[in-house]
Amino acid sequence: MTTLAILVLPLLALTTPDALLQAPPQDTTRQASQAQAAPNQVRTIVLDAGHGGKDPGTHGRYAKEKTVNLELILLLGRKIKSRHPNVRVIYTRTTDHFVDLYERGAIANRNKADLFISIHCNASPSSSKVYGTETYTLGLHRTQSNLDVARRENAVILQEKNYQQTYKGFDPNSPLATIMLANYQHAFMESSINFAEKIERSFRLNANRKSNGVKQAGFIVLWKTTMPSVLIETGYMSNREEEDYLRSEDGQEEMADAIYKAFARYKEEIETAE
Repeated sequence: MTTLAILVLPLLALTTPDALLQAPPQDTTRQASQAQAAPNQVRTIVLDAGHGGKDPGTHGRYAKEKTVNLELILLLGRKIKSRHPNVRVIYTRTTDHFVDLYERGAIANRNKADLFISIHCNASPSSSKVYGTETYTLGLHRTQSNLDVARRENAVILQEKNYQQTYKGFDPNSPLATIMLANYQHAFMESSINFAEKIERSFRLNANRKSNGVKQAGFIVLWKTTMPSVLIETGYMSNREEEDYLRSEDGQEEMADAIYKAFARYKEEIETAE
């Protein structure tokens, strides 16, 4: 029997004060010139609306996850482009169609993206009272609930053609397979956690949402991305109040703005680092 060695990387504490996330940095000529001279720039960002087409994702009483994800991702993209016109924004989908999980990460890799954001909605099979946001990076699940989220999101591959060949026999229903996937740690873990922490802080401060924190699990969509990458669960469609919030114009505006502010702070931090 082959022994599987698992490397567990601890979550890194973020020291950025909460107050810094209450407003994005101002776009000035001086900052633009500094960014051009900085060795690390966020030039390209890939935005991924989870699910789509034949794959609706989870759902509430009225809304489908695929629809909410797309509306949020397009709104976020417009905010980024309007305030950072020099940042190239690429979407994995802009309409209601199905995109293979491996292709989503491949789009980011082909375009040499500096950041990958995948937006999803959560659901609780056991209780309609569960609510709140959580942001994931690739890594070992620390609780059964983390594993369950990853298994549900990874199950999308069953709708893809030749998925067994594409994912080399990966079984999304196998806990061991998910653990093996999570063992593919890459060089961007620290940056991914840094950005994820900023997102969750911003949800609390700017959208007044309950944050369930930064978590890790084995997600195929994050598996082979070669840049800092996060998967955001914006709320629980199984919770009536949260579903109503996520499908509302005001709720989507608040959530997209909170993610944008986290992005703006992350971008400023990366580009001004010595």
